[in-house]
Amino acid sequence: MVHQMKVHSKLAFSSVNCAFNEALSLLVIDILELLATLFLLKSTIKPNNRLLDIFKVNPVERNWLLASALGFGVLILLVFLTSIVVDGLYGIKDVNNLILKEMLVRSDISKGACITVYCIITPILEEMVYRGFMLASLASTMNWKQAVVISAAIFSAAHLSGENFLQLFVIGCILGCSYCGTGNLSSSILIHSLYNAFTLIITFLS
Repeated sequence: MVHQMKVHSKLAFSSVNCAFNEALSLLVIDILELLATLFLLKSTIKPNNRLLDIFKVNPVERNWLLASALGFGVLILLVFLTSIVVDGLYGIKDVNNLILKEMLVRSDISKGACITVYCIITPILEEMVYRGFMLASLASTMNWKQAVVISAAIFSAAHLSGENFLQLFVIGCILGCSYCGTGNLSSSILIHSLYNAFTLIITFLS
């Protein structure tokens, strides 16, 4: 009996330790990516501009909070519609991301790491790259609608997921339109964060 208790204790400790290592690795990698992105953007941005200008709010801008709420609602609707198409092509999955599901249910440590990465770090990182830098650069050389489509396609392709390409493309278009419509990167970051949080909840409950 004592031996069994020791074995169970070791297994529990091993599971917690593994979850801690996964959570720590996830956080460290994403933080390093964010720092590297900030450095690269700061290095390539024009001298007379500041990196934080992409978050700047001007009096003439539309209400970005209202735009974020509307954008999130439209995004959920369009993703739901495209998921019907994707399910028809690839079949319905019980869990879209088994690894993410495992991390969410394994421990509070890994769950907290997932929430931090998916709802805070990733939205900031990706919006700065794909909307704040790429979309803004493309829009300076072409029509903003074309720039939104191109940046959304690159955003989707960068995730290396063929079966999720359509949904990611739609997400990229909504985020791009939100940024162009408000002129404020905070809007697309908020929508991105809310969508990722929604995805985590669905994955956790599935």
